[in-house]
Amino acid sequence: MRLARRRLICIICPLGCEIEAVIEDGEIRSVSGNRCRRGLSYVEEELLRPKRVLMTVVKCRNGELPVVSVKTVKPIPKEKLLEAARLLASVEVEAPVSRGDVILEDLFGSPVVATKTIRRAVSLNSLSFKVL
Repeated sequence: MRLARRRLICIICPLGCEIEAVIEDGEIRSVSGNRCRRGLSYVEEELLRPKRVLMTVVKCRNGELPVVSVKTVKPIPKEKLLEAARLLASVEVEAPVSRGDVILEDLFGSPVVATKTIRRAVSLNSLSFKVL
């Protein structure tokens, strides 16, 4: 029998309740300090099935910048964050990229979208100059 106490600050609403949970053998036995049911749901999710939104960058060919910022649309399991970051490190997109473009359809249950617009880089070779 393994007993642990965890203290969390609830981030679901502006009250910021300080919640204490007692966990025994991987199950929540008691919760105190929450002033609403949403706090209870937050503690259950955070302690038993934590998830996070992943924000990172992927390579961008022929863009004004070499990378474009991206994020998961929905939170993904916290234990999958490192693996997800490794997978996205191998992704490369072609400019132009618009904010909101889907970069990857499904990464552990969430689409990945661009959070910045990257225009195609202008090559000096493609410009014509007039000699005066």
